[in-house]
Amino acid sequence: MTQVSVEEMQRDLSACLQRVEAGETLLIVRAGKPVAEVKPVGASVESLRPFGLCKGEFIVPDDFDAPLPEDILKTFEGK
Repeated sequence: MTQVSVEEMQRDLSACLQRVEAGETLLIVRAGKPVAEVKPVGASVESLRPFGLCKGEFIVPDDFDAPLPEDILKTFEGK
């Protein structure tokens, strides 16, 4: 991890950000003491979850989509 002073960040922010974009992590220091860490953001690759990921983990009952009993419906409705 490369140390960069606050003054250097202020003087040449664009160059520091280019280093971060290239994969480098910068430790920002003020008077020799760490203040912050600037690191690249991980790639946000949105991939679809594989179908059947939890196969065999649970069983969906046959009456899964059956209407709820009247007393439970009333509880949900606050009656």
